[in-house]
Amino acid sequence: MKLKMATIALDATYTVDPQPSGVAVYSRRLIESLAACGAPHRFLVCYRLSRFRRRREFLRPAPAGASGAPRFSLKLFQEPLTFWLKWQADLFHSLAQRPAPFRFRKEIVTIHDIFPVTGRDYSTPEFQRKFSALLREAVCRAARLITPSAYTAEQLAQHLGVPRDTIRVIPEGVDPPARHLIPEERAQERDRLVGRGNVMLLSVGVLQTRKNTLAALRALELLPPRFQLVLVGGDGHGSEAVHEYIRRQGLSSRVRLLGHVPARDLRALYQAADVFVFPSLEEGFGLPVLEAMANSLPVVASRTAALPEVGGPAALYIDPQDPRDLAEKVLQAVEDSSLRRKLVDLGLARAEQFTWQRAAQATLKVYEEVLAL
Repeated sequence: MKLKMATIALDATYTVDPQPSGVAVYSRRLIESLAACGAPHRFLVCYRLSRFRRRREFLRPAPAGASGAPRFSLKLFQEPLTFWLKWQADLFHSLAQRPAPFRFRKEIVTIHDIFPVTGRDYSTPEFQRKFSALLREAVCRAARLITPSAYTAEQLAQHLGVPRDTIRVIPEGVDPPARHLIPEERAQERDRLVGRGNVMLLSVGVLQTRKNTLAALRALELLPPRFQLVLVGGDGHGSEAVHEYIRRQGLSSRVRLLGHVPARDLRALYQAADVFVFPSLEEGFGLPVLEAMANSLPVVASRTAALPEVGGPAALYIDPQDPRDLAEKVLQAVEDSSLRRKLVDLGLARAEQFTWQRAAQATLKVYEEVLAL
């Protein structure tokens, strides 16, 4: 059956974040993959006023369709300046779990996680109130909801009463590295970061309570001194406790704090490291797990939230509240060469199952479903 062309508005605001989070990566890669799918629709790539000036940092894909009319066009997206936009689109897709500033005819929202609703210790009360209000409005207005995991879908049903039959689970994708470092390059990068002969543990994510960075530090204390920890990510809610713990326990010589790292440099870190540790307490998906696997890095992660769903049989799982469990699994991944090879092979195979092309095709099916309502 030939699909009828429709006009679909996408909230691209987060594609130009200077320090892209998981939502920013999702927004950018989904839009790029929709462009590559050859869908018959016209897309309005919308930016809120605060980001509109930076729109050129995200190149507009697929400038024209078969008819010669632009398939992707840029739009300002701000109430009340562009109130007419709601009549120009048949469907609006919020990529960042917040509602549009005005109602469209039909709406879809992607919900990445709902931790401010379920975890009082993971954010400030003010953020929880604001997030909860935006989330509830977006959910109420959406004809369909997209989540990256069955875990998040169940959270929505349990805590917000969302009918399960309105939720579509579409996992995110991961890009394989354009290039793998040769062993000599990996060793050089590792030596540069943690010193010759040392073991490099890598953790990627904002330093915050939810990511459970303190558990990684406590596990590090249980490991031999040659084990060094590299932390990638800016400061978030609860980061003060992380910095204070490093100072109080005298761990500054064993911990490297790199802050935000661009994607091209992050790939080199994944490939230089010996083990990826991800003791997070709450994740709606957990993209860094797949990124590590795609870069041939063994993964030790929490057996909580969506992480086992994402990592499958390709990771070692730990109790995130037990630093000793984390330390023991790290030792296994480093010292058991047979297990290490198994984890690398399983991880590469696991990462290949999650592609942005597959995510885009599944998202197009949700568009068709809603357009037909």
